[in-house]
Amino acid sequence: MTAATARLLIVGPQGSGKGTQGVRIAEALDIPVVSTGDIFRANIKQGTELGQKVTAILDAGDLVPDELTSEIVRDRLSQDDAARGFLLDGYPRNTVQVEHLDAFLAKTGAALDAVILLDVPREESMARLSLRAVEQGRSDDTDEAIAHRLDIYENETAPIISVYAERGIVDRIDGVGSLDEITARISDALAARGIAQRV
Repeated sequence: MTAATARLLIVGPQGSGKGTQGVRIAEALDIPVVSTGDIFRANIKQGTELGQKVTAILDAGDLVPDELTSEIVRDRLSQDDAARGFLLDGYPRNTVQVEHLDAFLAKTGAALDAVILLDVPREESMARLSLRAVEQGRSDDTDEAIAHRLDIYENETAPIISVYAERGIVDRIDGVGSLDEITARISDALAARGIAQRV
C-alpha cells in the first residue's frame, strides 16, 4: 500500500516558531522540510557561489530574487525523498513564487494539500526575535532589521494567504502558547483534512 502524500506549506511572520513547528510536523509525517533559509545558510557557510551571491544580497538588506529562489526549490523538490511529500518553509513568500510553485507541481499532477498559517501578533514576533538576538548573538536581528523583515512579510507574504484561502486549504493556527500546544493545534487541523501523523 502506498503511503498518503502530504504536500504542506507553513507560513508565519519571523518569530512565529514556524521553523520549529515545521520540523516537528515533518518528522511526524516522515517528509522532508524544505527551508529556503536553511538552504541559503548552508551555502553561505560552505562559501559556494550561491552562498556568495546570497550574502551580497542579504548584506544589502534585500531578499533573494524570485527566480533564483524558485530554481533552488524546484531542484530540492525533484529529489527522491520529496516524492511522497514535503513541508515548505519560507517559500513561496509572494504571489510570483506561488505561480512558480503551481507550475512546477502541475507538471507532476500535484498541488499543495494544506497551508499552515501560524497567527502571531506583531508585538509578540518583535519580542521573540529581540530575545533570540540576545540569546544567540545574532547581529542581523536589530530592532530596525526585525521591523523591516516584518514589514516585508506583511506586504509580500501575507497576500499569498488570500490566494490559498480561495482554494480552501489554509488552516489558521493560534501561534501563541507552548510548543506542544501549538503542535497539537496543527496536528488536529491536518487530521481534519485526512493528513494523519504516523504513530
